Amino acid sequence: MKVEAWLFGITTVFLVLVTPAYWFITETGDTGADWTGTSALVMTTLLTAMVTLYLGFHAQRMNPRPEDRTDGEIADGAGELGFFPPYSWWPFWCACTLGIIVLALAVTAWWLVVLGSALGVLALSGFIFEYYRGEHAH
Repeated sequence: MKVEAWLFGITTVFLVLVTPAYWFITETGDTGADWTGTSALVMTTLLTAMVTLYLGFHAQRMNPRPEDRTDGEIADGAGELGFFPPYSWWPFWCACTLGIIVLALAVTAWWLVVLGSALGVLALSGFIFEYYRGEHAH
């Protein structure tokens, strides 16, 4: 985790240096400052700073991973890494219902929002409970 914290820290420092330079360069133009790009850089800087603080905070409080130790061996990282779900159609149906809701909001068809929300509840329920029944039940 320390390596990741350092990478995000370097990115944060880079963005802290680039953001005022970007604002200054766009300020000297004929049209004035580019507030869209400047605000995007400021928010990106704050986001990378937040991730840096999070990773640095947790890197100090957790035991080092095998890849973080200087004496770590490849065999130290062996074993079960976690549960990785198999194929699933539920994310597709959740995305379709979200697409229906967004389309309904774009064309102001409120009845379609209700239909999309009802289908979304079904799709989300299937997505949440897919490991409680069927072939991959625990």
